[in-house]
Amino acid sequence: MNLDQKVTFAETVFAQEVDGEMVLLDMESENYFGLDEVGTAIWQAMQEKETLKEVFEVLSEQYEVEAEMLEKDLSDFVNKLVESGLVKVEES
Repeated sequence: MNLDQKVTFAETVFAQEVDGEMVLLDMESENYFGLDEVGTAIWQAMQEKETLKEVFEVLSEQYEVEAEMLEKDLSDFVNKLVESGLVKVEES
């Protein structure tokens, strides 16, 4: 993954915020996924921004964390979403 890529959401995924945290339902696999506060912030930023670099910038403003750690955490999170079939990552 590189920060110039963009995320597209699977059409079979429905997201709903419940008590400040995002709950995802993949209609294809019928699996539920719960996101914590940080995961919810990442998910929402991915919906609003074009590239992962823009998502990274939003998160770096929201959280006081070293850039390298934030990039690693963002990469790990996106990779888990890709592995679960919830998103695809492609060149922008």
